Amino acid sequence: VFHGRILAQRVVGQETRYEVEVKARYRHRFPLVSREYLWVPNTCGCPSLREGGEYLLMARRHVNHEHTLNRILLQDHGYARPWTPREARLVREAGRHC
Repeated sequence: VFHGRILAQRVVGQETRYEVEVKARYRHRFPLVSREYLWVPNTCGCPSLREGGEYLLMARRHVNHEHTLNRILLQDHGYARPWTPREARLVREAGRHC
């Protein structure tokens, strides 16, 4: 779970690749650097992310069986909401209880 600002987007085949500036990390399940690519299947029911927008994102690290692909993936059951101070507070509070 992290707070990110969308810098750019590009459609690549059946997916959209977003360049994201990572502003804050709420869960540390895998390391993130200050700029990451977030991949979203075009079939995902996720809300579309607009360039310049800031979002609270719950994504997962996806590594294929051959270990040749290692990326951050926002899946259908992922979480993408516009970032607000209230959303950030709720996620921090939930993190303390989970």
